[in-house]
Amino acid sequence: MKTVKGPAIFLAQFMGDAPPFDTLEGAAKHMASLGYKGIQLPSWDARCIDLQKAAESKTYAEELKGKINGWGLEITELSTHLQGQLVAVHPAYDVQFDGFAPASVHGNPKARTEWAVQQLKWAAQASANLGLNAHATFSGALLWPTVYPWPQRPAGLVEQGFEELAKRWLPILDHFDQYGVDVCYELHPGEDLHDGVTFERFLAATGNHKRANILYDPSHFVLQQLDYLAFIDIYHPWIKMFHVKDAEFNPTGRSGVYGGYQSWVDRPGRFRSLGDGQVDFSAIFSKLAQYNYDGWAVVEWECAIKHPEDGAAEGAPFVADHIIRVTERAFDDFAGSGADEALNRKILGL
Repeated sequence: MKTVKGPAIFLAQFMGDAPPFDTLEGAAKHMASLGYKGIQLPSWDARCIDLQKAAESKTYAEELKGKINGWGLEITELSTHLQGQLVAVHPAYDVQFDGFAPASVHGNPKARTEWAVQQLKWAAQASANLGLNAHATFSGALLWPTVYPWPQRPAGLVEQGFEELAKRWLPILDHFDQYGVDVCYELHPGEDLHDGVTFERFLAATGNHKRANILYDPSHFVLQQLDYLAFIDIYHPWIKMFHVKDAEFNPTGRSGVYGGYQSWVDRPGRFRSLGDGQVDFSAIFSKLAQYNYDGWAVVEWECAIKHPEDGAAEGAPFVADHIIRVTERAFDDFAGSGADEALNRKILGL
């Protein structure tokens, strides 16, 4: 068994125009002061990293890593959630997702996809230059508008959708393989990969590509009413990243899983700061230790109620308290009699 690394925190939800979050140095030093040991970097935020430069210059990557180490932190992973989303976009979402890309490709889905693919390839090289072996992203979605089976889906639509998604991702996965980095898809509503079944469909469509793995975030499973503990039992070989994020689901006589188009604060299912929701993190950390999870526990703050700085301050001790320092010996070793084949044969009556 292995001890989970942490606590760490994803900076995406914190970077802004006001100190200390207007610079990487300010944000990193603040998080270190709260007790965090690692930071996950949003690769689209130029305040955190120049992705192309980190891919093309090992010197730049090493200098960035050295600075962060000097502030008392490690880089846990890079994230391309926004760019990964753009690898596959259904036309119904073109206008909404154009904002994830530079203005030069707005209104041009083909150019936008090409831009996103290049971003992912740079992320593979940058991760390797930074000494990282896992990367966080979204899958994008071609099928999401048909997630509810009404109107009826034409025969073969789902299969064709996953074939196309795999076709787009296979060159990216192969590129990551060249650099020894796993692609960890955050299974998330709005993505074609949003639960175990859809991950299995995609994995099969890629020929079980060894770099296709999972970023485990139980909050998304609470909102889907999926058994997030059984999920670990089933998919632990593919879980290479972990977002520590809480959630709650409180259905009423007026609204349930779909939320009635309500704002986050009014939805039955909503994300919460750590400890304010319903996720059983003690059980999750136990299962991850049991299955030798060899990665970081990264806080992702998203809460419709609590202030982010309070969520961050509470997150570090929460994760630290849940990390299990695994034992190196069995609790009943004191009563063991050692290995003795002759004795074993005698006990077995042989």
